[in-house]
Amino acid sequence: MKTRSLLTVLIILFIFSIRVTAQSKIDFTEASSEVKYQYIGTYEISRLDSILTFEASSFSAFDVTYSKAKNPVKLYRVLYNSFIPEFNNKPTIASGLIAIPENVAGKMPVVSYQHGTVFTRTDVPSFPEESMETRLMIAQFAGQGYILIAADYFGKGSSTEPDSYQIKESTQQACIDMISASIEVFKALKIDPGQLFLSGWSMGSWSTLLFLEKLESLGIPVVAAATACTPTDIFALVNRWMHAPKETDAIWLPGILALQLNAYETYYQLPGLMESAVKAEYQQATLDFYRNKISFEEFYSKTPNKVVEYLKPEFIESGSLGESKFWKLTQDNNCYRWRSQTPLNLYYGDSDEAVPEYIATLPVGYQQLMGGAQTISTPAGKLADHRGTFKFAVEHQKGWFDGMVK
Repeated sequence: MKTRSLLTVLIILFIFSIRVTAQSKIDFTEASSEVKYQYIGTYEISRLDSILTFEASSFSAFDVTYSKAKNPVKLYRVLYNSFIPEFNNKPTIASGLIAIPENVAGKMPVVSYQHGTVFTRTDVPSFPEESMETRLMIAQFAGQGYILIAADYFGKGSSTEPDSYQIKESTQQACIDMISASIEVFKALKIDPGQLFLSGWSMGSWSTLLFLEKLESLGIPVVAAATACTPTDIFALVNRWMHAPKETDAIWLPGILALQLNAYETYYQLPGLMESAVKAEYQQATLDFYRNKISFEEFYSKTPNKVVEYLKPEFIESGSLGESKFWKLTQDNNCYRWRSQTPLNLYYGDSDEAVPEYIATLPVGYQQLMGGAQTISTPAGKLADHRGTFKFAVEHQKGWFDGMVK
């Protein structure tokens, strides 16, 4: 199976120089009856190099030097048919991004990138001008000959569904169908994809490992996967935030819980979950934030920035034994407990304000115990916070992937 090309296997199942046309003036092109794509612009080499220097420095002061881009990159927004497992396989339309290098001959390796937590509907890959993490991946990988693809997840981008934040099967479905949709676009554009790699950051690292599990179950080969700041065990991580808070904990952790609690209530049909967890005076802001009626800044102004002040004491205490339906779901939704076939590199930062090293590197010991594939962890450095770890990982994993490209 591993010797087959990605195409064969998947058929089985104005700041610098950017050429952009307004979205409203561009028609979508049909790649198939279930997939449409829309050219949204080209990042020229000067823009890619700006992303890797000035824009990356604005994103995080953590010092990383990237290699310069070698080729311009064409950007496409993709709409594709999918379905929602938690809603009895309800049909839906999802969106994502395909970034294709120009002037590259022959097969190009493919990186599927899974984005991290975002607090607006459009801070996602298919709107790259609003997503710095996506732009950095485009510049580092597509700017050096890799095709980059990325799903927005249900409830983000062009999707009209509720936000599916940390919902396991929906996340897997959005990602696997984005792969299939990309293959249809590749055919339409006469692009020949090569080997498949996976990458993700923060919550997107959780998505990446769940996606990898799904791909392996389908017999679809992945050459290697890399994740940064990986929340491998949601149950353990949330309990750490609640029971052992630190002064350095990120001020946006209540925002994560606002999305998670509402998404679990919606997708897993757990009425009253959010109200049982969040203090009464913060419930309306929490619901409005989940529904994209208010910004994170407004949510932050109406709620405390410490988890223990945001949540009800009885809900915090319930996490100790984890016996409720919600806590059991968070335990079921871990992303590392299977014997993997794929080399994995987990990046962590000693100063990460959201995901401690222990959580980010759990798969290392687990895969060694199970006799799984090579699984290693790479430190980004003692001054590497959540964003700094991502910046380091993007640069380091590129070299790691390069060594495996055929």
